Amino acid sequence: MNYRLIFKILGKTMLIAAALLLAPFFVALSYGETDNLLAFALPMAGLAAVGLSLSFIKLRSFSVGAKEGFVIVALCWIILSVAGCFPFYISGEIPAFIDALFETVSGFTTTGASILNDVEALSESMLFWRSFTHWIGGMGVLVFVLTVISEGETCGMYIFSAESPGPSASKMVGKIKHTARILYGIYVILTLVLTLFLLCGGIGFYDSLVTAFSTAGTGGFAVHNGSIAYYKSAYVEIVLSVFMFLFSINFNLYFLIITGNALKALKSEEFITYVVLLVVSSLAIAINITASVGSFGSALRLSVFQVSSISSTTGFTTADFDKWPALSKSILLLLTITGACGGSTGGGVKISRFVILIKSCIADIRRTVNRREVVTVKFEGKPVSKTLVSGVFSFFILYVFITVVSTLILSFDSFADGDVFTHLSATLTCIGNVGPGFNFVGPTCSFSGYSALSKTVLSFVMLAGRLEIYPMLILFAPRTWKK
Repeated sequence: MNYRLIFKILGKTMLIAAALLLAPFFVALSYGETDNLLAFALPMAGLAAVGLSLSFIKLRSFSVGAKEGFVIVALCWIILSVAGCFPFYISGEIPAFIDALFETVSGFTTTGASILNDVEALSESMLFWRSFTHWIGGMGVLVFVLTVISEGETCGMYIFSAESPGPSASKMVGKIKHTARILYGIYVILTLVLTLFLLCGGIGFYDSLVTAFSTAGTGGFAVHNGSIAYYKSAYVEIVLSVFMFLFSINFNLYFLIITGNALKALKSEEFITYVVLLVVSSLAIAINITASVGSFGSALRLSVFQVSSISSTTGFTTADFDKWPALSKSILLLLTITGACGGSTGGGVKISRFVILIKSCIADIRRTVNRREVVTVKFEGKPVSKTLVSGVFSFFILYVFITVVSTLILSFDSFADGDVFTHLSATLTCIGNVGPGFNFVGPTCSFSGYSALSKTVLSFVMLAGRLEIYPMLILFAPRTWKK
């Protein structure tokens, strides 16, 4: 284990985290919230002091393996979450430390699950920081670190692979540093364009900016108790529906479009599957809720927004979908599991994994019927290696295992009076980084009723979901720390 390299990269990440805290600090200054200045200054100073000392470590070797990459990613996210919760805790706006930690983990992992029953009670600077954590975590802070890192291409590739969502990570260009810069460039441009579109909707600069942060990171933290329904604007809903979709597709497709390969991007198997899934789900829900809503037009408006929100794992709401018919809720629950595309800012299992899983199962059935037949699993027109197929199955098994264990632990909690569906949906929405669940953790409720133990478990689940499970498991595996 190359400890020197690990600590050096942790130090650089802390310095960047300290710099990012300047944004809410200046927001507090501009709104005259002087009481909150210390709440941002203290963790900023702590991160800067520790980060600066670690960044001066002299490296003896650039040698790094996958193990170091996973450990770096897991440790960085845990440190960011703990440090990021202190502004809420120090200011007293979220007085319980575990609640502040849960809210921050939910922010950085772009989950959007909240312990707040009254969002509007927070100050402007805290609401800004809350949504800004979505934007930071959406693309991944370590992807940003890779744009300035100088510790070697191999090291960068392992970190990039460990933090990137999807069954596999690929470079757009020759160097991982340049790939990271392209990704962040696309991310920033889309965020700015969305902010401008929202400004045209007349919701004000502050609301436009923080809503853009939450949308870009597919997180779903809103600045009003009614979420997006507060604005009562069809224009805002349409704009957000479009951009939630744009942020939930593979960013490699944007690179293909920029480089003149738009046709290849539109022919992407994962993209086509995702679009078909959204269209079918939206129409099915619209038809299912028409009777209760009153007209098909209104039903379609609600269904398109909610399907886009849940499938992208953003979690914004314009209606209490917990009151919708069973079919509609079942579809939304399935979308919570499937999630967005690999290589996006969305969560969930990922469409690419489900396509590979289904094709692998079909191939196994064909081999069982005709043992002499040679069946090759293909994805995006290319053969899928046995290693990748095995990895997808392993990921899915671990996903189910963590979901089951976490649900069982939550079942000991007196919250929700032993309602199994509440605990299951809470786990699924946290591991899928979606946000609102059903029943007692539905769109009009919060996670505040859970005990400290349950919130700690769900915080781990959110981190595991955002980091694609393996980094968190490897970090806590005793074998990792043996020579």
